[in-house]
Amino acid sequence: MKKKTCFIVGAGSFDGLDRRPEPGDLLIAADGGYTYLKELGIVPDVLLGDFDSLKKVPEHEHLVRHSPIKDDTDMALAAAYAMEQGCNRIFLYGGLGGRLDHSIANLQLLMGLSRAGMEAYLIGQGNILTAITRERAVFDASAKGMFSVFCLSEPAVGVWERGFKYSLTDATLLCDITRGVSNEFTGEPAYIEVRDGTLVLLWDMENGLPKERRKIPADLEGNV
Repeated sequence: MKKKTCFIVGAGSFDGLDRRPEPGDLLIAADGGYTYLKELGIVPDVLLGDFDSLKKVPEHEHLVRHSPIKDDTDMALAAAYAMEQGCNRIFLYGGLGGRLDHSIANLQLLMGLSRAGMEAYLIGQGNILTAITRERAVFDASAKGMFSVFCLSEPAVGVWERGFKYSLTDATLLCDITRGVSNEFTGEPAYIEVRDGTLVLLWDMENGLPKERRKIPADLEGNV
């Protein structure tokens, strides 16, 4: 079944869209992300935020305005709106670079979306990031370059990596150990899985999205 997809463009560093929304997709400009879309001649379906990044609030048919005194970032509010609209896959742009605190917040957002059962990607700075929770991500043999894995919260247990330069077998990754950084694709089909916990993955944008993603049952043996 085709996933209902949302594109969200934020006000961080923006180097374009590596893919374009298709008919039926939802496109949200999160505050200053509206400026980027306007420069591309693209009209978002929804304009959302507190608009502290814009000199004035643009006129738009679907405007969702939030107070600047709020608990969530504009990007997180846009993601919550997308989920309310029934989207289960989200592409986040303009969420890296710029303010470091917002870049870190967007890594937290990736993890939260993964734990909510969403498939989400944070794209920019030449990289794609995603988070997996009790899940396997599979990459095609054509993938190349660096591949890094980060545990940013509680221990990630039952981590398997195959098809990379360095393998992991039923490993535990911790938030204060940099064990998963700077692995490499090898020209073979590759996968990573975590049986308990959440991991953030990072790879070169030119490799595109994983070939396959699937949730794993609790009793799955991490065999090749």
